Amino acid sequence: MQQQLQAIQQRIEQACIQADRDVATVRLLAVSKTFSHDRVQQAIDLGLQRFGENRAQDLRARATHFANPALEWVMIGHVQTNKAKEIARYASELQSLDRLALAQALQQRLELEQRSLSVFIQVKTAREDSKFGLEPDQLLGFLAQLASFDRLEPVGLMTMATQTNEVSEVRRCFSQLRQLRDQALDQGYTQIQRLSMGMSGDFELAIAEGATDIRVGSALFGERDKA
Repeated sequence: MQQQLQAIQQRIEQACIQADRDVATVRLLAVSKTFSHDRVQQAIDLGLQRFGENRAQDLRARATHFANPALEWVMIGHVQTNKAKEIARYASELQSLDRLALAQALQQRLELEQRSLSVFIQVKTAREDSKFGLEPDQLLGFLAQLASFDRLEPVGLMTMATQTNEVSEVRRCFSQLRQLRDQALDQGYTQIQRLSMGMSGDFELAIAEGATDIRVGSALFGERDKA
C-alpha cells in the first residue's frame, strides 16, 4: 500500500503544479468502504487519519473497532433519516447532506449528543438519475434554511461527476460545483469554502477545477470485492 499512496501523492502534486496550486490546499480522503479493518490499519500505519465510509452501520463499526480519537470517520454515502443517530454519534464529517429532512433529523440527534457536525452539501451536477443531491438552483435556498440549524456547520459542497469517459463532461460537473461555491460566497455564505469532488480515476480534473478534498479508494486499497 505504501507504493500506491506514494503514487497518489505524486499524482496530486503533479496536478497541483499544472493547476498552479499549492499541494497543501488539497486533502486526501481515503475511502475505506468495503475493505477490511486490517487494510485500514495498514493505511493508518502509513500516516492516514481520515477515512470515508458509505453506510452508517459501517461507519459505526469502524469508529467502535479502532476507538482512536485521532482518527476521523467521514460519511460520504447517501444517508436515510433513520440513520441520523449513527452519523451524529460517530461521524466527524458528513459529505452528503442533500435535504431538509435529514438536516432536521441530524439537528435533533446532535443536540442529544451535545455535538456539532461539519457538513458538505451534495449537489447533483451529473445528468444521471441514479445520482443524489440538490438541484443546482436549490442550493442558495437550502443554505438559507440551514442557518436555523446551529448544530450543523456547512463548510463546502460535494458532487459526483457523470460516469463517463468524456473528459469534457466530467470537467463540466466539477466546474459547475466550483461556480456554485463562488455564487454562495458572493451571497455571503463565507463558510462555504471547500469542494469535495474527484475520485481515483478523475481527481486530477477535479484539482484543476478547484477541488480541496478528493475521495480515493481503489487507487489506494486496490479493487473492491464486487460481492
